[in-house]
Amino acid sequence: METRRWREYNWPLLVCVAVLLVISALAVYSATLTAITVNGVALRGIYPTHLLNIALGLGTMTAVTLFDYQLLSSLARPLYLGALALLLLVLVVGRISEGAQSWIALGTRTFQPTEVAKLALIIALAAYWHHFDGQARSWSVQLGSLAIALVPALFVLVQPDLGSALVIGTVWLVMAWGAGIRPSQLLALLLVTAPVLYVVWSSDAILDDYQRRRLLTFYYLLTNPARVDFNDGYNVIQALNAISQGGWFGAGLTRGIFSQGNYVPVQHTDFIFAVIGEEMGFLGGVVLITFQALLLWQALSIADQARDNFGRLLALGIFALLFCHVLINIGMNLSLLPVTGLPLPFVSQGGSFMITVLTAVGLLQSIALRRRKLVF
Repeated sequence: METRRWREYNWPLLVCVAVLLVISALAVYSATLTAITVNGVALRGIYPTHLLNIALGLGTMTAVTLFDYQLLSSLARPLYLGALALLLLVLVVGRISEGAQSWIALGTRTFQPTEVAKLALIIALAAYWHHFDGQARSWSVQLGSLAIALVPALFVLVQPDLGSALVIGTVWLVMAWGAGIRPSQLLALLLVTAPVLYVVWSSDAILDDYQRRRLLTFYYLLTNPARVDFNDGYNVIQALNAISQGGWFGAGLTRGIFSQGNYVPVQHTDFIFAVIGEEMGFLGGVVLITFQALLLWQALSIADQARDNFGRLLALGIFALLFCHVLINIGMNLSLLPVTGLPLPFVSQGGSFMITVLTAVGLLQSIALRRRKLVF
């Protein structure tokens, strides 16, 4: 029975993850080799921690693969409530870094509850719509799903973390579409949320000035570059300079002028794509994007072949999570989207996010392994 089950294992998905993790190991090593923080602290020491996080993530991926994803349906409520409790806790005792109160200190390490909350939300929404299977188009069910997503989104906005709030919104949108929301319902909800977006933009309690400046900087880069303040646009300008230096084949690992000259801020996390563009060139960027796209395709394929609606919605939610991070991270590196501080899946340094996305891959594999009923 187990041999027959393992025939369903999605090997292309594993290959994509392996290639991206190799790129990550190389890029983060180079990005932290000579980099220092604004306080003059060398970042070289975080590389062993990055490798440890990859190892921990692979361990959780394997464990979750062996776990029957269908059991998560009954655990969805405590997982969701636990995630909300952590989001509240971070607002009370969280550590402020890069302008956001998003991290909880655990000894010498830090933990970012927002990343875990994204996966818990996907499980909660999938279980919710699975419970109301056949009634998903009713207004009460759709409004209930929106409320489930809105609560953690508001907690995240207060930190403030606009990028993660956008991810939560995208996850809800994709899963709602997969659950069968009518276009008229979606349009009505979007019209209702328009005033909410205005309140978010104008409220100092939700959106900080530096976040508004980031959005305005992106707008000016597209419409009137002369109005861009150099300090506000510094990250994007340096990232573009680094990528433009890469050419077809790149300057070579650890040889990038911008990457090794400490010109690109947070290049081991938010702007890791700039390091890859400069040192691995256009070819390296294409390889990275190709394997990210193949991984997303596998997630959609697993959703299409899932055994039940719960598994299908889980896979769609994971697809939305990864797609949003990939699109926004690469887009902001190329000045095609505003800077929102989202890491690149399977590549950026960051323990909470790395372990979360590898756990999500384990869930995808669990769905793939159990897509057929074993018949004797």
